[in-house]
Amino acid sequence: MNRLSPDEADSRFIRRILWIVVIGVVATMLYLAQHLLILAFGSILVAIAIHAIAELYRTHARLPARPAMACAILSVLGVMGFLGWLFGVEFRSQVNLLVERLPTLVAQLDAWMSRSPVGEKIADAVQAAFAGSRVAQDIGELARGVGELMLNTVLVLFGAIFFAVDPKVYERGFLLLIPPAKRAAVEDAMGDVGSTLLLWLRAQLIQMTSMGVMVGVGLWLAGVPSPAALGLLTGLSEFIPYVGPIAAMLPALGLAATQGTQPLLWALAVFAIVRVVQTNFVTPFVTSRVVAIPPALSLFAIIGTGAVFGVFGLFFSGGILVVGFTLVRSLYLREVLGEDIPRARERTLFTARGTLRPPEPAPSRPSATDSPERLD
Repeated sequence: MNRLSPDEADSRFIRRILWIVVIGVVATMLYLAQHLLILAFGSILVAIAIHAIAELYRTHARLPARPAMACAILSVLGVMGFLGWLFGVEFRSQVNLLVERLPTLVAQLDAWMSRSPVGEKIADAVQAAFAGSRVAQDIGELARGVGELMLNTVLVLFGAIFFAVDPKVYERGFLLLIPPAKRAAVEDAMGDVGSTLLLWLRAQLIQMTSMGVMVGVGLWLAGVPSPAALGLLTGLSEFIPYVGPIAAMLPALGLAATQGTQPLLWALAVFAIVRVVQTNFVTPFVTSRVVAIPPALSLFAIIGTGAVFGVFGLFFSGGILVVGFTLVRSLYLREVLGEDIPRARERTLFTARGTLRPPEPAPSRPSATDSPERLD
């Protein structure tokens, strides 16, 4: 007998220590690679959109799988190019006007608030908080490095294309890392995540379109400069819950203030009316099939995502929240606690036509027609 070999209790303790060290190393690596993780998550979202568009081509245009996928990729690239052309060419003068007047508008707002002691304190506090915040630093870096933004966009698009062309490779590879006894539950959770993200993206598209159209038309009627660019900016900002619409409203109100008090009041009325319509009619209609997340949880989760991942995390904060909420429902509530939460009909991460494993047939009950004797 080897007296230096550890007994069973010591072996369990050593294994637990090693597992803690491994988990700590992995967590540290993930924290250091948080920027790449955000870009990878954005690529997955775009890949889901590409597969949804490919399904439309297959269903309505009767295209085979590969041509439908190619058309979907070209469609996404075309939309990105169209947005770049709008802001770079068509709305260039409007965007330049907005950029030129923004510092003056901020200075005017600061001067107006500084007229009173309370307003001056608030302005100083806001400036100090904004200057020292992580998000403010990221926004400054983003403004100084447009090339970084373009590079990140290219990385997201290329990653999305790789994910979309053969998603089964990545799905199988991830499932192979899961213990065999747990793979079925994780696969069901992945199906739930894919289904919920697809519905969430459709809901976001409808909300962004309705918000942009209503704001653009309303600002045009109110006589605010650059209504088309402001409407498009407001629609795109709807992708970032809570924070995005507020950030997009400020330049619109600033440009309206340059035209006088009446356009400013009309712009405020436009945003108030559109928000009421969006909150009470559009959002409940399009999100009725998507997971319902409490507003307070959404707000603090978005702020936490921005604090951890910076300004790029805000762009994908809604999707991250949907994924986290869905995984809690699927893995913890359903698989651990045994709650009666239905599984999604989709069985794959990116497609919308997968099916669940067929349920076990229920034992048939004998009926009157099965018996040779007639029941009176």
